[in-house]
Amino acid sequence: MTPASREHLTDWLALTLAPGLGPRRIGQLVERFGSAAGVRAAGRGALAEAGVSNAAIAALDSPDQSRMHDALAWADHAGADLLTPELDAYPPRLRELPAAPPLLFVRGDKGLLSEPQIAVVGSRNPTAGGAETARDFAGYLAGLGLVITSGLALGVDAAAHRGALDTGRTVAVLGTGPDRVYPAAHRDLARRIAADGALVSEFLPGTGPHASHFPQRNRIISGLSLGTLVVEAAVGSGSLITARLASEQGREVFAIPGSIHNPLARGCHALIRQGAKLVDSADQILEELGAQLAAYLDDSTAKKGPTPATQPHAERGLDDDHRRLLSCMGYDPIAPDDLIARTGLPAFEIASMLLLLELQGHVVSHPGGRYSRSGPPRHSSADA
Repeated sequence: MTPASREHLTDWLALTLAPGLGPRRIGQLVERFGSAAGVRAAGRGALAEAGVSNAAIAALDSPDQSRMHDALAWADHAGADLLTPELDAYPPRLRELPAAPPLLFVRGDKGLLSEPQIAVVGSRNPTAGGAETARDFAGYLAGLGLVITSGLALGVDAAAHRGALDTGRTVAVLGTGPDRVYPAAHRDLARRIAADGALVSEFLPGTGPHASHFPQRNRIISGLSLGTLVVEAAVGSGSLITARLASEQGREVFAIPGSIHNPLARGCHALIRQGAKLVDSADQILEELGAQLAAYLDDSTAKKGPTPATQPHAERGLDDDHRRLLSCMGYDPIAPDDLIARTGLPAFEIASMLLLLELQGHVVSHPGGRYSRSGPPRHSSADA
């Protein structure tokens, strides 16, 4: 790190460490005084006139040297970058936000933050079908050259990251410092993302998981992205916060509908009633974003159509009874007794057939001993 770079980062770190100066207020001060260095050089009188507290002015003069040292030491590591809004590498879509993060700690490919991204978010406890849908949508879109952005959380987030890594690249926005992984179970996933994508955080090294950080992190997920796709979400969940922030930021919001009997579909249904785009194929996302994506998509990939992973589950090889059982099942969970009544088949045959169909991926089991069809992955309208 050059002395000039260190001095530049020191000015921004001092602003970030000053008490009472959040991202929005820092942005206002930088605009007023021309730069982070300009804010620190403004003098006590000018800062007081701008409404900066005495405690913050004192902190700008004498910032916490220990925390500043830790942040600069982190940025000196190979594969680590510390970005500010004054640097060209800072993602332009984030720079547009009124509360743009003053600092971005990045591990991995910082260039991905400026590429076209789709956020994929949803429940931490999705249904098996919801997790599969998140992975399939993310994999399909990443395979076309889009970057998939999510929050490294359990459930839909993790499924989206893994699907993207199967075919392309992904960005994970952390609710902790860049040297922490939460949940700890995702350490291996975080390593994969750092190697083949990017991890990004606005929080200083050493910052652990705090409940207030995750809604704050959500504005970065939506702010980096051209649009946000919500796969499954309960009413009042954090995913709906991300969707609301995306709407406030002027970004598109997409929601996948689900069964009226699935409580995790209610958040998506609420979004659709509020104006989110209902999608049941990834192609609908591409069509909606249209010109914003035209310059970035790999035409040769797009013309190939759905990859084998996006094709509907093949029913070839099933006998007539198995086909009849599937035809009597819907995509809502159903009890075996109801299947017995619909098909007229004996209970022991139904149990054996359900086990085989589940092993082959045609059927998904649900709590309470119920089953539903796993359904065709909804990537391409050609799948219908």
